[in-house]
Amino acid sequence: MIRFSLVAVASLALSSCATPAGAGGRELASRARPSDVIATELAFARAAREKGTWTAFRDFATGDAQWPSPRWENVQTALKRVPDPAQPIVWEPDQVWISCDGSFALSSGPATHPGGKRSRFATIWQRQNGGEYRWVLDQGFDLEDGYSAPEMIPARVADCPAGSLGRTQRQPKARRAETWSSGRSNDGTLAWATELRADCSRTLVVSTLQDGVVEEVFRRSSATPPAPGNGAVTSC
Repeated sequence: MIRFSLVAVASLALSSCATPAGAGGRELASRARPSDVIATELAFARAAREKGTWTAFRDFATGDAQWPSPRWENVQTALKRVPDPAQPIVWEPDQVWISCDGSFALSSGPATHPGGKRSRFATIWQRQNGGEYRWVLDQGFDLEDGYSAPEMIPARVADCPAGSLGRTQRQPKARRAETWSSGRSNDGTLAWATELRADCSRTLVVSTLQDGVVEEVFRRSSATPPAPGNGAVTSC
């Protein structure tokens, strides 16, 4: 099991986006807390083991969450009344990136499927109006050859925009009904883009603000999925 240093993450969050809370509503006060994202990801994985994989996916997704299967589809619609498999998918995060304001985050790590296949998940989490995180985008990729889990989960906070420190502002409501295949955090310090090609191969790229420059921090690609077996050509 990967260990996680709460002390290191708390230090990152406080140094990256610490703003005093003001009166009159929810404020952006130390909102970038990677520990919240990791705790939610671990609870999600635990729910899959205890309650069933698809039950957990429904419970931890927003109503407009999407995934490629292989075309983009609404997860809640796709999983409606779908029974849970006898054996769950088992996973845990091995990295987290979060925007300065904490509005969106990426978590990624290895997953083991029934039958032994291993993959890498990449999940975009959105902070909801009540402060909890729910996912809006989930994708799977091949796990790297020779994968070895890190001793601790690297949890990194994006730099805050210039001039944002020391300034309080109301936390905006969670956005809804967007095409979550690509997007950006409320403050623009974390962004992701998915290219879904005609043959259903795809690439996900995540970037964050680092030292005043937007830098790519995550990139994974997935090959064209196998043909259905009925003579049809896979297309998206």
